[in-house]
Amino acid sequence: MTEVLMIPGPIEISEAVQRAYSIAPPSHLAPHVIEAFGRSLERMREVWCASPDAQPFVIAGSGTLAMEMAAANVVDPGEHVLVVNTGYFSDRMAEMLRRRGAVLTEVSADLGDTPGEEEITAALESADFKAVFATHVDTSTGVRVDAEMISRLATAHDALSVFDGVCATAGEAFEMQAWGADIYLTGSQKALGLPAGLALLVASKDAMAAREELDSPPPMSIDFHQWLPIMNAYEGRGKSYFATPATTMILALDVALGEILDCTHGDATGIAARIAQHEHVASAMRQTWAALGLELLPASGEIAANTLSAIRYPEGVGAELVGEISERGVIVAGGLHPELKTEYFRVGHMGDVITRRDALIKTVEAVEGALIAVGVEGISPGTAKAAFEAALAN
Repeated sequence: MTEVLMIPGPIEISEAVQRAYSIAPPSHLAPHVIEAFGRSLERMREVWCASPDAQPFVIAGSGTLAMEMAAANVVDPGEHVLVVNTGYFSDRMAEMLRRRGAVLTEVSADLGDTPGEEEITAALESADFKAVFATHVDTSTGVRVDAEMISRLATAHDALSVFDGVCATAGEAFEMQAWGADIYLTGSQKALGLPAGLALLVASKDAMAAREELDSPPPMSIDFHQWLPIMNAYEGRGKSYFATPATTMILALDVALGEILDCTHGDATGIAARIAQHEHVASAMRQTWAALGLELLPASGEIAANTLSAIRYPEGVGAELVGEISERGVIVAGGLHPELKTEYFRVGHMGDVITRRDALIKTVEAVEGALIAVGVEGISPGTAKAAFEAALAN
């Protein structure tokens, strides 16, 4: 039985992406690697909806490394930073900033919810903040913040805005230039549609200027200053070296970004189409969970992510449900947030898999079958498939 990987990363990838990285590793100075690297940097601006003067960075590492890079390049020890906290990865971001020596203020809500505009505004008025950090979609809770609102509030209070987009980039709307956001970061193994291995971010002109003004430089391996000449060289189709890039992953990144920009959905094209696809599938998933009598962890559908579903276990059911789902050929994830991890499970639906109707139907049928197997009553076989197909047709 072929398994379908439906956790919130790593994810299922396209055949073209798999072919791109499943080769003997080439030199980082090979002409085709230089071309793929340079084109990827250009394509990142398009996928991020960033300005022409925004600076993309691609380095070997994880989304966590990209988060550390963002924190270390715009904040000096002793500067005030606001964190909009919506879960496990917001906690991680806050700890990074503490270790950087920032003076931290956090604004949060009950788990499964987000702070409102009034709360964030009040927090911003309490000190002179250098930056606002937020997790666009927290993988632990499936909650999406209003990134546009946070960006505009930060700008109005002369603060930078930095977003962890690990579980959001290319799956959730993010208009970096139009909203005035300063850093949007991610890892390769989520909605971009790649294996794990690349840390990616795009920094605005103001974020790059903030690095120039730092009194305490970042660690060398994540310093904008060290990597900027490398990125400039590759984008100019030239050779340069600081640390060896993950060459096969660079080739795959070029392919994955190209797939996103070639996407069509209705009248939309490119990144807008890719996001519309995620929204459409996510809506169908939410309607299917409701048809099965399941409740989401997010407090409302308006803040529920398009890239994953965080679903509460039915009464009397626990982690055994995840095992039953895997017995049906679909791998989902248990809960992650330590305060709630025994109360819910998570289903990823991002990247290439959203174009695979058979994999999506197999997923909802596996959840239905597992619910019946653990004794949940009132579910008629075929409910999930019927609800999903009806929702997808709208």
